[in-house]
Amino acid sequence: MANEETTLLDVQRLKTYFHTFKGVVKAVDDVSFSLKKGEILGIVGESGSGKSVTSFSILKLVEEPGVVEADSILFDGKELTKMSEKDMTQIRGKDISMVFQDPMTSLNPLYTIQRQMEEVLILHAPQMNAAQRKERCIELLRQVGIPNPEDRLKAYPHEFSGGMRQRVIIAISLATDPKLLIADEPTTALDVTIQAQILRLMKKLVKEKHASLILITHDLAVVSEMVDKINVMYCGKLVETGSNEDVVYHSAHPYTEGLLNSIPKLREDRDRLEFIPGMVPNMFELPQGCYFAPRCKYCQEICNKEQPQMQDLGNDHKVACHFPLISKEVK
Repeated sequence: MANEETTLLDVQRLKTYFHTFKGVVKAVDDVSFSLKKGEILGIVGESGSGKSVTSFSILKLVEEPGVVEADSILFDGKELTKMSEKDMTQIRGKDISMVFQDPMTSLNPLYTIQRQMEEVLILHAPQMNAAQRKERCIELLRQVGIPNPEDRLKAYPHEFSGGMRQRVIIAISLATDPKLLIADEPTTALDVTIQAQILRLMKKLVKEKHASLILITHDLAVVSEMVDKINVMYCGKLVETGSNEDVVYHSAHPYTEGLLNSIPKLREDRDRLEFIPGMVPNMFELPQGCYFAPRCKYCQEICNKEQPQMQDLGNDHKVACHFPLISKEVK
């Protein structure tokens, strides 16, 4: 267990299974991790690795046929697994906020920006009057870099660009000064230059407010610029976790190595990009041993037979691999 004084979120043995007519999908399978106050955690992996389901499970937003189980999900000293839906409603949007990947579906096209920003304040800050709510909305839009915030409050979502809409979503998520912000692929729908602006803005605002951030993405290059700690997921399993420096510069899992090698590098003379061979396995027909074994160039006989257990390489750098790329002696 993590240090209670400095830990904001501690997840122990989280399992989220979807029971379907075709079989059971283990979307999140026995995942444990912790997040310190003021820390930024990146969760990385290909589509279907369980990144988003992990965040939905923490917030109790998984619907049937999904079933969530965990030994413990401790947030700021509160056990979320034992909370009622009514109590969770007070946590969501107030203490834990979420930024979704597509601002077009997160904002209602029929309502003004002001009305949509005020909704969270009406719910979680009922002591505010109308004038105070409006002033808070103006302040938030100014913080996220939207010019003429007084006038833009009256606008509708279609009058904003994609980057501006995402800034509005971030402003809404920060309205109640949450202790934890979860950003699920927050820049997927944006062009590259706007992506960098949005990510820098999120990091700046989170650090200023001494909040914590979980950044969910498939892009390890983005994460390496942003976070303090990285969780790498594959087929619902946590395969590597550690500090940004350890995971990026001393990666121990072949999957992490593959993700890093597939990133274009300006100073390297290569005719073509490297790629991870094969495909992510069907979640209904996962391999018997290590799920990554069919794609792994280091695969040996035991990898096809036994599921590797998480082992500690030191300094909180952990990997689930029979043959880590770096040994304990290297650390």
